[in-house]
Amino acid sequence: MDEAMSYPQIEPANFDLIVIGTGLPESILAAAASSSGKTVLHLDPNPYYGSHFASLHLHDFTEFLQTHSLPSAPETQPSSSGEFNVLPLTTSPVYSSIETSVFSPEILQKSNQFNLDLAGPRVLFCADKMIDLFLKTEINHSMEFKSVDASFICEGEEGNLRNVPDSRSAIFKDKSLSFTEKNQLMRFFKLVQDHFGDGSGEESKKISEEDLKSPFVEFLSRKIGLSQKLKSIILYAISMAHYEQDNLEVCKDVLKTKDGIDLLILYHKSGGRFPNAPGAMIYPLYGQGELLQAFCRRAAVKGSIYVLRMPVVGLLADKEVGNYKGVKLLSGQELFSHKLILAPSFILPSGFAPSYLYPEPDGGHDFGLLDEKVKVVRGICITKSSLKLDVANCLVFFPPRSLFAEQMTSVRVFQLSSNVAACPSGMFVVYLSTLCKDVGQGKKMVNEAMNALFSIPISGKPEENSTDSHGENTVLRLKPSLLWSTVYIQELTMGAFGCVSSTFMPDGNLQYNNLLDATTKLFHKMYPNEEFFPEATSSIEVAEDGAFEQLDS
Repeated sequence: MDEAMSYPQIEPANFDLIVIGTGLPESILAAAASSSGKTVLHLDPNPYYGSHFASLHLHDFTEFLQTHSLPSAPETQPSSSGEFNVLPLTTSPVYSSIETSVFSPEILQKSNQFNLDLAGPRVLFCADKMIDLFLKTEINHSMEFKSVDASFICEGEEGNLRNVPDSRSAIFKDKSLSFTEKNQLMRFFKLVQDHFGDGSGEESKKISEEDLKSPFVEFLSRKIGLSQKLKSIILYAISMAHYEQDNLEVCKDVLKTKDGIDLLILYHKSGGRFPNAPGAMIYPLYGQGELLQAFCRRAAVKGSIYVLRMPVVGLLADKEVGNYKGVKLLSGQELFSHKLILAPSFILPSGFAPSYLYPEPDGGHDFGLLDEKVKVVRGICITKSSLKLDVANCLVFFPPRSLFAEQMTSVRVFQLSSNVAACPSGMFVVYLSTLCKDVGQGKKMVNEAMNALFSIPISGKPEENSTDSHGENTVLRLKPSLLWSTVYIQELTMGAFGCVSSTFMPDGNLQYNNLLDATTKLFHKMYPNEEFFPEATSSIEVAEDGAFEQLDS
């Protein structure tokens, strides 16, 4: 049987919007458009949802990386079809330098028990914009979440982990802080809370506009007088700055005081927002891919049509003026729409000239995509023991220069256990990421972090021990031994707007606020007179009461 005959006929053939790829930005846009009454067809050539935001079984994960590390060959040649020209649609490689090590072959036999995030590490703050959108659209009812148990900061090659004192109780319990340091942190956090008070307080409690525009690191040093240790905690483990902030002359992305304070408030508001989520951050059961599937379900309820395993081989352009008109499927069927959204790995055929979302004349919004030379280095490790005894899910931060002198960006680490269905019982999945311009330097940062945290098996060499002197007593810490690992480079791409628009690859941030901002911006450019998800009939306040009733602490 001819391959084209095996694909179903799609009816109707005309839509307001066709979306190719089921990544998180595409899925949000499809759901938003359908909520505004648009007719939407959502296609994906893969047999699963998610594209570059998917959570995949181990075998599918490695296969996806390999497939998207090579340019695709066109399935069709430029041709004419009636009154349209058919322009081939291909993909560009978005992953490279993939290095995978298997230390325990039995891991491969449990492939289907893993749910690995292509875009890890990533968490949800309980008070961030994405959670607000869940509540507004009520898609949270189809998901379950677990709390992130703790955050640690790691400095030095020994892999010693110190708690991040991110709350009043955590500060008092932290035995690694001196009495003076505890008082300094308490006063600083009080200042931040007073600054965002209800307006009835004294004007002197507000941070001045001049200070808000200054570099955050200078504010912490000159105005607050914090030690280097405390500055490192606030800058890299709470405000989550990417680049080293101490040397402002060479810093690639200086964190302003206003932005740093905003992030501290997000962190503060997230803690305890939901009664059964004691921490500031949560993670969805079965992986980040559940988020996009929830938006797809909402779009389907609103009338969107979903078809997986459906390759699109070309775009239809008007012969007269070259405007976009529709798509051609591998089956040979032609479908038509007013607008088209492409996943970020697709190459726009010549002739379509969209406007890029970033940068803008005013400098735009830092989405981590402004410098096309910047890439994300991602790593995943599988172990049989936790990084910290009795801790299931946790974050670890390596500040700049904590691993070696030339380390200019922080390395983020996120451990997940079987209680979020990330892996089989008794195992842990650990994600790592950092930004880089030089691939060799970026991979060195991730590999050094892996060496600090794990024992990498070598024939005849036992697991390494290290001394943890930050607990109540000095204890001997056994590093978890690696069972499987992979390190790879992911490209960052810039979203584009036009009759044919494209979305963006996962950025290097831990949270989703910037990605959601960019997605919202693209929607308003496409549909300037439409509301981004009109209000549901029930209020957010009512939804919050039971929004995360299935979330366990």
